[in-house]
Amino acid sequence: QVQLVESGGGLVQAGGSLRLSCAASGRTFSSYTMGWFRQAPGKEREFVSTINWSGGTTRYADSVKGRFTISRDNAKNTLYLQMDRLKPEDTAVYYCAASIRSGVVLAAAGYSTWGQGTQVTVSS
Repeated sequence: QVQLVESGGGLVQAGGSLRLSCAASGRTFSSYTMGWFRQAPGKEREFVSTINWSGGTTRYADSVKGRFTISRDNAKNTLYLQMDRLKPEDTAVYYCAASIRSGVVLAAAGYSTWGQGTQVTVSS
């Protein structure tokens, strides 16, 4: 089973950028559909983005579409989330997750493995 470790979070001003990484252990990373979710204080965990095994298919939440870009490097066993034009409402703990389902997976219930999360704070 794959294990996931996120990094790249931090404090940034509104309008700035951050790049999150999710390093996966194991040799089967390329077989997983991957996703990013986030959870703000007092709120439910919400879908941010997902990418299929090859990187050829992606989906985004409407709230981040046009500002965030998901990508993966299967040779490096790493998932990325480039976040541009950040807003204070993007403040949350960001989690990467792995799913054995094919295609793209938008529901948290479809993911079986989660990282520990990385904090992103956007100041106004």
